Amino acid sequence: MPLLPRKGVLAVAAVIDVAMQAHGQPISAKALAARHGLPPRHLEPVLQALVRCGILKGIRGPRGGYELARDRRRVTANDILRAAGTVDESETPLAGSELLDKIVLPAMAHAEQEFGIALARINLEDMARDAQALHKPGGRGVRT
Repeated sequence: MPLLPRKGVLAVAAVIDVAMQAHGQPISAKALAARHGLPPRHLEPVLQALVRCGILKGIRGPRGGYELARDRRRVTANDILRAAGTVDESETPLAGSELLDKIVLPAMAHAEQEFGIALARINLEDMARDAQALHKPGGRGVRT
């Protein structure tokens, strides 16, 4: 059972891809979308959300695209997922039964909080380093 929506996983992959670009070499939305098998119109809103939250920086012009707006060590998986809009931060309770209000929702809220803490320990630096190792001859692959 996947806990993260596809949109969130793709946002993380796109940010890792941007992080792996040579400094000063922005990558276009079209190139990112092609690498991940998506139409650009599906990825562009996610990239814009990442720009609004200060994770990516949009560069205009013929050689434009996206680059990191922050140091790779200062971006976590949790930051990316929140920016991409895949983490619901509203605390609007569902109208429901006493069981839902007093047992189910508090238990799920606790699990979500723990999951967020775990995601905050995964930083972009580590993920980009693992991804770069995949592209080296005899690369060690991704850590598990």
